[in-house]
Amino acid sequence: MVRRLTAKKVRIADIRNGKYSPGSRNEVDGETVFKASYVITPFGERVSRTNVVATVTEKFASPEGNYATLTLDDGTESIQAKVFGEDVGIFAGIKKGELACVIGKVKEYQGEVYISAEVARAVEADHENLRRLELLENLEQRKRVVDNLRKMQRHLSEEDLKAYAKQLDIGEEALSVVLVKREVDYKPKLLDIIATLDDGNGAEISKIFEIVKLPDSVVERTIDELLADGSIYEPMPGRFKQI
Repeated sequence: MVRRLTAKKVRIADIRNGKYSPGSRNEVDGETVFKASYVITPFGERVSRTNVVATVTEKFASPEGNYATLTLDDGTESIQAKVFGEDVGIFAGIKKGELACVIGKVKEYQGEVYISAEVARAVEADHENLRRLELLENLEQRKRVVDNLRKMQRHLSEEDLKAYAKQLDIGEEALSVVLVKREVDYKPKLLDIIATLDDGNGAEISKIFEIVKLPDSVVERTIDELLADGSIYEPMPGRFKQI
């Protein structure tokens, strides 16, 4: 009997900014063993199946009726959920502009990570608020673990750090992800600018680019990092607020 992996509740940014590993198929003692694909989030969480709540910003169905997609945006990032063949009916009751809960496997095609949907349904607005509280609580816990590991990195040998991380349920691959550091941390600078530009409805992305004297790619990456670590959120498209 194959045990279905837990569908983890994570933000879309955690999936998009994580490290993707493809699945595999191997023969062990005459039996075929499948290893599911997964993403390791910037906070060291391994996600093979996910459960996201997000707004449907686009919906597409092929003329042949054998392929359909939903573009999902939860305020941190966007991602496509896809269905093929007989499964296209999964998206039948969902409309563009609605809030949806989508459960599925994390997959990748031509460098794009997406959700291979298994279940999808429209949900009420209060569902989004409840999910946001759940995610913030989990994010705070994961961030404490990552910050602790980065501090311990200065005091422990590589082997002792791996052993310590294992006690925290962080494997070697996840450890290599969470310990990655940027050469320059622009996040404090961006946070100050966002706070200054916030008129009550958040700081406009266009004004942020006008003020920050950095390459656009650096600004975009730093904003993604701030969204990923929970320092800011997007109350409406194109605006950002500190949490």
